[in-house]
Amino acid sequence: VQLQASGGGLVQAGDSLRLSCAASRRIFSSYVIGWFRQAPGKEREFVSCIKWNGSTYYDDSVKGRFTISRNNANSAVVLQMNSLNPEDTAVYYCAAGPDFRTIASRYRWWGQGTEVTVSS
Repeated sequence: VQLQASGGGLVQAGDSLRLSCAASRRIFSSYVIGWFRQAPGKEREFVSCIKWNGSTYYDDSVKGRFTISRNNANSAVVLQMNSLNPEDTAVYYCAAGPDFRTIASRYRWWGQGTEVTVSS
């Protein structure tokens, strides 16, 4: 398994969750790792990504609330999600690819999703 996402759950509005994407050492050290999400009935959308050098990028909808980081010891990328609201409800996927992009088709490897539900 190249990527494995975990950490989803059911929370209330205003709460926090911490998602983790465990990656193979090869992918973790060489590729961009991003988070995407897909809400019921909607298309998959970009959330955030991080390069091997620590550079980050966020969608405007999560900027200031979500923080992406690398855990080098565990070859994992963590998405800390604060001030969650019901609009954040979705299945969250981590993915890896060669480009620092927001487009899902540019990512080659995908983990299984982890479900996040935020109640009002």
